[in-house]
Amino acid sequence: MGARAQYVVVKNGAWQRYQSHWAANRVVDDLLPGPDAASRCFRVNRETDEWLDDVWCEGAALVDHDQRILLWFAFADSWADHLAARAVLARTWPGWDVRFAHDGMGDLTHHLGLGRDLTRPPGWFETFEPSWFADTENTEPWSVVSLRLPDGSVRAWGSGREPIEHIADGPGLIDLLTASPTTPPPTDMPYGGVHFDPRARTVSLWAVQTVAGIHNWPLPGWENWALDFRGDDHTQQAGLLPTDFPFPQPRSRPHCGGSATASAPRRPTTARSLPAPRPHLVRRAPPPW
Repeated sequence: MGARAQYVVVKNGAWQRYQSHWAANRVVDDLLPGPDAASRCFRVNRETDEWLDDVWCEGAALVDHDQRILLWFAFADSWADHLAARAVLARTWPGWDVRFAHDGMGDLTHHLGLGRDLTRPPGWFETFEPSWFADTENTEPWSVVSLRLPDGSVRAWGSGREPIEHIADGPGLIDLLTASPTTPPPTDMPYGGVHFDPRARTVSLWAVQTVAGIHNWPLPGWENWALDFRGDDHTQQAGLLPTDFPFPQPRSRPHCGGSATASAPRRPTTARSLPAPRPHLVRRAPPPW
């Protein structure tokens, strides 16, 4: 059990690593006061010479005082919470290049010149036989999948799986989508989306969560396909969606006490439980800390 977090502080050409067994859910809150306060907070944790991997690390931050770069990732309760965190960090880290680490630990190790696969064993990215389940009642999908058809029109579906899991299915997923019944348009913003354009052989993807491996393109099965990675920007897919399947208009956020990223109540977990997302990483034995 736990919610493991990894921190890296870079200063005067040197870097140190720190870990917490429980603080992954506090990464954003620890970053909000700014670079100096965040670095002090991270340094009170246990210093280590170990790296967590993408499976066990649920939140991380790299604070590079030399280049004034912040890399971070943590799971947000909602799309709105992620955007709120980004907006606050832009104010409290003035003059810094603040980046969400979509590639998870790969972005942190890459920044340090250690490559993206330092914590990833060979064959770590699992692929699957394509599968698809159209939940015709769920209006709060985890992600939205859209497809350009041969006649140029676009269809879209809500999905209970993470964006990267659709990539793990390979191009065979497209045939299953074509034969799939429709799903209702989302009433709340998803955590990400994927758009397939078979004629252009292009995959577009956006997410407000990590999509580990996305910078290792082409991923298995997608050779000769191009990737159009949009970070956390959903607007390109929004412009492609059919008129009867739009993203919802952002709702005004009520005033909430406490955390600067406090949000409206979380979505019911049952809305995302069918089907259960399939992990694309093999969970190994937990680390000893």
